[in-house]
Amino acid sequence: MKKDTIIYEAHNNLYLNITNKCTADCVFCIKRYSDGVYGYDLRLTREPALSDIIKELSQIDISQYEEIVFTGLGEPLVRLDDVLEITRWIRTRGLPVRLDTIGHAKLLYPGRNVAEELADAGMKVVSISLNAHDEETYDDLCNPKFKNSYGKMLEFARDVSKNGMELRFTVVNLPVVDIDKCREIAKEYCADLKVRGYGGPV
Repeated sequence: MKKDTIIYEAHNNLYLNITNKCTADCVFCIKRYSDGVYGYDLRLTREPALSDIIKELSQIDISQYEEIVFTGLGEPLVRLDDVLEITRWIRTRGLPVRLDTIGHAKLLYPGRNVAEELADAGMKVVSISLNAHDEETYDDLCNPKFKNSYGKMLEFARDVSKNGMELRFTVVNLPVVDIDKCREIAKEYCADLKVRGYGGPV
């Protein structure tokens, strides 16, 4: 039986693949055409326990990496409490932590101030998948499980900045996405914008 890949390395960073669940079903998602990235199979046979994740982190010298990043083949915030716990653990060891998220925190946890909790835990950077220049295009591309996901994602982005974390947006360079408008949105939110290439079938 294959051993699940919970942590993997690339670009001098260490990446944490803690779930394959997501609150969207994006048409460009890597899950639709690949098992992972950089030669790593990121499909999980089960969700790793918090203790397993900490154990794997404990067994390597994490000081050799520039940052630790929550990403992988799913939405890390479906496991918010574990993300908070792991972030605290990493921060006590002096490393910066980044979260890559679809940004549906306010819909997943309507009773919590997720951005504030992340900042308190020591999260340094939050990279949100903006994915589109308007709600209609977003819904077509991302098939979100919640209504008003686009608006709530942008509200969460404001919360991220308000709580002193660095905000980044990402979009995939697809013909239906107005990259210039996305740049304007990023500028309005004082966020960097990263435009990613699409490597899957057309």
